[in-house]
Amino acid sequence: MPATERIAIGSIFVGLLVLGLKTLSWWLTGSIALLSDAMESTVNVATAIAALIAIRVAARPADREHPYGHHKAEFFSAVLEGVMIIVAALLILRESLAAFLEPRVLDAPLEGLLINIVASCINGWWCWVLLTRGRRLRSPALVADGHHLLSDVVTSVGVVIGVALAVVTGWSILDPALAALVAVNILWSGWKVMAASLSGLMDEAVSEEMLEKIRSTISDHATGAIEAHDLRTRHAGPKTFIDFHLVVDGQTTVDQAHDICDRVEQALKSHLPEALITIHVEPEHKAKHSGVLVI
Repeated sequence: MPATERIAIGSIFVGLLVLGLKTLSWWLTGSIALLSDAMESTVNVATAIAALIAIRVAARPADREHPYGHHKAEFFSAVLEGVMIIVAALLILRESLAAFLEPRVLDAPLEGLLINIVASCINGWWCWVLLTRGRRLRSPALVADGHHLLSDVVTSVGVVIGVALAVVTGWSILDPALAALVAVNILWSGWKVMAASLSGLMDEAVSEEMLEKIRSTISDHATGAIEAHDLRTRHAGPKTFIDFHLVVDGQTTVDQAHDICDRVEQALKSHLPEALITIHVEPEHKAKHSGVLVI
């Protein structure tokens, strides 16, 4: 089983555990702020399931209907996660409005807060796993899930502090006010997840830093060629697509040109193991005297 799939399955179990703890915390206290925290964990479970499905689809090999593979399936998962985060935020806002109209004294606040703190620690640990492994495995679905959990951890800390203040001061209005702030933060988190995923669906190029690395690699390893131009990149899940035109001397044989291309591809894949590279070889009179000059 691929590492990304194992991590996605782990997210489901962690999400269910945290959801159970936060639901117990809300049930003990009756806090709307703690309810909002539990509702966000409901989204965590749903999106973890969506991420697992997307990762399995993305891992399928290319076929006749999808000759470039199924890698973009992970971006659809991340967009779905963003939508669900926003829906959860709107539901929390509705609950906080009702609590504003009828504030109530919290029950068993100490026990509820301690349980919520344990759940937040578990979330924090799993967030670190998702972000570090997701980036290493170049999985948008895992990284998006990690960013969402990071937002959940931050808001959980705020919820614990706010509920504690409500108990100490006796200001019951702090509870729904805090829930409303959590909802606004979740809305912002959902928007960021969707924006990052849409860039992948729109075939956004690699970062400037990575593009410069690609250019310098071509320049350093295309010895025997003259230049490379019309360099284009895009990313889809763990895959990076790179294509460009490589200009060679008119006297270069097919075998020699092929050797140059193999050398460049090998060098590029040392930096981007999952890269899919297309090189179009052109004769010298096609040179544009721009792009990447070969050293």
